[in-house]
Amino acid sequence: MNVKAAVLYAPNQPLSIEEIELDEPQAGEVLIKTAVTGVCHSDLHFMEGKWLYPMPVVLGHESAGIVEKVGPGVTNVKVGDRVVVAFVQSCGTCNRCVTGRPNLCENTQALNRMGRVKLKGQPIMQFAGMSAFAEYQLVSAHACVHVPEGVPMQAAALVGCSVMTGVGAVTNTVKLQAGQTVAVVGCGGVGLNIIQGAKIAGASRIIAVDLMESKLAAAKEFGATDVVDASKGDAVQQVIAMTGGGVDYAFEAIGLMKTAQQCFEMARRGGQAVIVGMLPLTEQLTIPNAGMAFLGEKGIVGSFYGSTRQTYDMPWLMELYRQKRLKIDELISRRYTLDQINEAYDALKKGEVNRSVIVFQDN
Repeated sequence: MNVKAAVLYAPNQPLSIEEIELDEPQAGEVLIKTAVTGVCHSDLHFMEGKWLYPMPVVLGHESAGIVEKVGPGVTNVKVGDRVVVAFVQSCGTCNRCVTGRPNLCENTQALNRMGRVKLKGQPIMQFAGMSAFAEYQLVSAHACVHVPEGVPMQAAALVGCSVMTGVGAVTNTVKLQAGQTVAVVGCGGVGLNIIQGAKIAGASRIIAVDLMESKLAAAKEFGATDVVDASKGDAVQQVIAMTGGGVDYAFEAIGLMKTAQQCFEMARRGGQAVIVGMLPLTEQLTIPNAGMAFLGEKGIVGSFYGSTRQTYDMPWLMELYRQKRLKIDELISRRYTLDQINEAYDALKKGEVNRSVIVFQDN
């Protein structure tokens, strides 16, 4: 079938609205009619050439939609179901999957649909197993998570990435304990959800760090107890002074080597820097005074997709939303159509939004 999609032909070029061709779902596959797709900073890394991917490509990885068709053998969803689409497909049988870490599935790349998506008759790679900047998506049945009643599709879409990534970094990756202290560097969509996760987990101090007053104001609304304006003095020294030695966990939510290093310096003895942002592939991370730091049992850990177990964690997050314990509607600053996607990314680059979404249909 032919569907409209936003195509990236080369880095640092506007996305182009084109028609692509999707095959029919085969065994274990589902065709999704896209309802909402989030405008995520992770896609921007590929658009700006900081991360590499074969092009042309249809990006997009944070979405929810309606099941249109199912392939042979699919039993977990049926036509008409509302679903979040997880951007990591998991096989369910490799070592990482069976030990409770499906976000690190060893076979996820092999599950991607090769040659099933075409642009002008030529096969193109499918991004994150979904390519969500399109009217329809061909996805693995294992990537589909049911959306319960009372959860609108715009909220469900954000559970597919920013909410899961942020909250999960706190509750899954580091398993924050009540009373511990946190710094969050970067208060965009993911950073705000790290703040929410820390609040839900019972952190005693949540220090938001950013350069923009609007971002710091949003951080307070989402649960930050303190803010640090990094444009006014050394952010590391401010955090250390506020806490008497540093925080238990400092989360990097931008994707810069400088802020990753700052997070390591903000962590107290025995604390950790948690790298949630996508650091540039071609740069090196330098750890100052590493010998003394490691003797003090300081650590640095990566967090990918909030260490999600999507069939468990995403329903839990949507239930927190239904109980009004998790803010998702408030994350959405603007709504766009697919034709306005370049405008949406311009606003993201300027720091004008917490999160924006592409809305494909009424929901």
